[in-house]
Amino acid sequence: MHEKLLIIDFGSQVTQLIARRLRELNVYCEIHPFQKITENFLKDFSPRAIILSGGPASVIDEGSPRPPSAVFEMGVPVLGICYGQQVMMHCLGGKVERGHGTAEFGRAYVSQKSSLPLLDGWFSEGDEQVWMSHGDHVSAIAPGFEVFGTSPNAPFAITADQSREFYAVQFHPEVHHTPKGATLYENFIHRAGFTGDWTMGAYREQALQKIRDQVGDKKVICGLSGGVDSSVAAVLIHEAIGDQLTCVFVDHGLLRQGESDEVIQMFRDNTVCLLFMPMKKSYFSVPWTDNLILKQSER
Repeated sequence: MHEKLLIIDFGSQVTQLIARRLRELNVYCEIHPFQKITENFLKDFSPRAIILSGGPASVIDEGSPRPPSAVFEMGVPVLGICYGQQVMMHCLGGKVERGHGTAEFGRAYVSQKSSLPLLDGWFSEGDEQVWMSHGDHVSAIAPGFEVFGTSPNAPFAITADQSREFYAVQFHPEVHHTPKGATLYENFIHRAGFTGDWTMGAYREQALQKIRDQVGDKKVICGLSGGVDSSVAAVLIHEAIGDQLTCVFVDHGLLRQGESDEVIQMFRDNTVCLLFMPMKKSYFSVPWTDNLILKQSER
C-alpha cells in the first residue's frame, strides 16, 4: 500500500495541477470533493498529509464549503492554499474579511519575514514571485500560527503553526507563475515523511491488472470523443484486454477541421477496433430550435 496524500477540492480551476506537482514528486495522491469528506472517509483513507485546495466561494457566506473538524485532529500535516488558507483560519479561530481593496489576481511578490522549513530554497535572491487569485483575505491568523511571508496586499501570505505542521499560503504554488512552487510542495511532502514510493509506471501496471480482473472474458464498449480523458482510457483498456474492446467515435459535426480524421488514423493505426459514425447532415438542415427537438425525438 502506497503512502497517500489527500487533496480536498473546494472547486479551484487548478486543483488538478496540485495533483500533477505531487505525482511528479512520486507521491500517490487523490482528489476528492469537499462534500465527500467525512470523519469515516478520513479514517478509511488514512492520509499521511492533506492539502486544502483553492476555490471560488467565500468562507464568510453561510453554507460555504468547509472541511470536517477531523481534518485538523488527525495529527497529520495540512497545507491550505488560497481558499484553503482562508477556510483553515476560519475553522481554527482566525478571521477572514471581504476584499476592501486587497482583492488581487495576478503576479505578486512575497517578502520573507522569518525562516520556515517549508520555504527552504526560497528567498535566496530576495522576494519571490507568486500568483494570487483572491477576493477575501485573512485579517487575523488563528491561535498558534505565525507569519512567515507577506506581500503588499496579503499581510498573511505565508503562515504556519509549526507545532501542528499546519501551513497556509494565500497564493497558488501549483501554477507556472509561481516559479518555486514545486520546491514548496517538495518541502511539504518531506515534512510529512513521504518517501516517494509511487510512480506512474507502477500505477499503469496496477491499472492494467485491475481492468483485466474486472472485465475477464467479457466485451467492452468505449465512447471515444478524441479528447484526452477518453483517449487515455481507450488506450489503457486496449492494452489490458486487446480485441475485447470496441471504441465508438461519433463525429457530431462540431469538431475542429480534420480532427475526426486524426482520431480515426491514430486509433486504427494502433490496431484499436474503432466504429466511426459520421454526423447526420439532417441535424444541421433545419432551424436550431427544430434541431433540438429532432435530437430529443430520436433518443
